[in-house]
Amino acid sequence: MTYANVVFSYGAEKFVSQCAETGVDGIILPDVPFEEKGAFGGVCKQYGIDLISLIAPASENRVAAIAREASGFVYIVSSPGVTGVRSEITGDIGATAALVKANTSCPCAVGFGISTPEQAAKMATVSDGAIVGSAIVKLAAQYGKNAAPVIGAYVREMSVAVHGLTEKEK
Repeated sequence: MTYANVVFSYGAEKFVSQCAETGVDGIILPDVPFEEKGAFGGVCKQYGIDLISLIAPASENRVAAIAREASGFVYIVSSPGVTGVRSEITGDIGATAALVKANTSCPCAVGFGISTPEQAAKMATVSDGAIVGSAIVKLAAQYGKNAAPVIGAYVREMSVAVHGLTEKEK
């Protein structure tokens, strides 16, 4: 995930070709609206990189169109605003996910603010997964060089919640 100005400054073809060379499957450019994705879509397609579509709460009338043109997966934004840890996820994510699934075979996952196992499990019941970013970055900043085991335990806890594993299956 990065912003369009970074890719433009670096050079879209150079950026995407290097993504392909390093094994990147998809990129997320959250500040590129659906109607403007052509600026990157062609070069992404040329190099076999998915340009991940975001569906925000304000996308209402465009959800089906965005889903129909999606590749890789569809990123459903859980809440308006910027990314970051939230105490509560609001909105009808289930209805949005159902509309996405009715219009594409791509999986859909919910992100923006998912930070607890309970939130992740709830999002996974209505979509194909939960996206956790800011909470992991926050742990990395907090623990620095010693973050790997803490992040590993956190990710394991989230995975157990999402997959509904029992104590024995863990």
